[in-house]
Amino acid sequence: MPSDKDHIESTRFRGVKPATEEKYRQAIELYRSTRLSCAEISRTCKVTVSGFRGYLCKYHRHLLLARYDITCGREEARHIKLGHCGQRPVTHVKYKAAIEACTAIDHIELNVSQIARKFGLDGSNLGRQLRMHYPEVIEWREKVRERLGISDNLPRGTRRFCTEQYAGAVELLHSDRYITIQEAAESCGVSYTGLEQHLLFYHKDLVKRRIKIREKAVRQQRKGEITGRGTVHAPLPETVEKYAEALHLYRTTPMSARKIAAETNVSRKGFYEYLQKWHMDLVCRRKGIHYEEGRTMDWSKVRRYNPATKTKYAEAIDRLKESGLPTAKVAAEFGLHPECFRQYLKEHEPELHARLGMVKTDKGGAMAYHSMEKYAEAVRLYGTTAESLKSLARRFGVNDCSLGQFIRRHFPELTEQHRKLVRQENSRTGI
Repeated sequence: MPSDKDHIESTRFRGVKPATEEKYRQAIELYRSTRLSCAEISRTCKVTVSGFRGYLCKYHRHLLLARYDITCGREEARHIKLGHCGQRPVTHVKYKAAIEACTAIDHIELNVSQIARKFGLDGSNLGRQLRMHYPEVIEWREKVRERLGISDNLPRGTRRFCTEQYAGAVELLHSDRYITIQEAAESCGVSYTGLEQHLLFYHKDLVKRRIKIREKAVRQQRKGEITGRGTVHAPLPETVEKYAEALHLYRTTPMSARKIAAETNVSRKGFYEYLQKWHMDLVCRRKGIHYEEGRTMDWSKVRRYNPATKTKYAEAIDRLKESGLPTAKVAAEFGLHPECFRQYLKEHEPELHARLGMVKTDKGGAMAYHSMEKYAEAVRLYGTTAESLKSLARRFGVNDCSLGQFIRRHFPELTEQHRKLVRQENSRTGI
């Protein structure tokens, strides 16, 4: 037997990294000196089961074979196969001699049950191993026995009543919609284990196709689609029933998730997690952002207004659009805070906010949009007549101080022009 030093050199030569070798050193020693399973050793040494099994099969295959009483050297171990896909190594070792006898012309006169008894095995179990993993052996034996004239003339393959019994379930499994074997069996009222065995024996292509579908779905979790285990990624029926009323309120009312959870007597945290995992489209729709399946949402850039806030400001916004009144006046009419109302308009009604907000004048100044409409006629008369500011304010129903400030801020030239008109009027009347 090669020494440990020689083995270390050989593993390094085959490409294993020293860090990987050190990582699995304790696990390999336990596998060599005990009969613990790979899963138990992985838990003890705190390594992954799949990683340890891969390392064991690739670099310590002789230990794996030795556990199943297959003695050979390390180089020879690299070329020994441990049975077919789905067949455990211990099963392969158990039936190896009997299966070799089935392929030998010396035992062709014996049927499968006789060969099984010769090796101390159960005939049904040996036949199951042949049908699942060595179907070509059965075909070869039937052809040779028929040619030699020692065939028992018994029917082989699936029986007619079995084909009819499982036909509906097989058709369901062939459909584009992926369902589990258990679901197909329950839908057609047949035995789950019987259907599974029927597929393994007589529909190997279907089984292989379903395995490939599951392999493509590994580590992909999309709502309503299958996972690597072959099950649909969806909430449990009891979970759906638990949050059904809360979800209905969340979809049809502007109530917050917190209030909905309190009203329906469900966990607030649980309801939040249920929404985030299974109904992200509803969450995004509430926040007014576009939702894409599988895309990670950046909530830091989303203003988190509650739908109840939208309802709160809805009537005030309609009033603002219809009346054209100042924002502050409409806010006061509905008992709202003016600055909060303006901020909401800026984020959710930008066009309305721009129309009602400050605009630049021809002289580069800033003026409220509605102010010019409010004071336009009073300003015109102030610049073309000698009528006093207070008289104009009373006539148009505005505050005289506000009117005066507006004129001084935006039309300072009219002040001197108005004074000239007043002096002319005084000269004409002799005052």
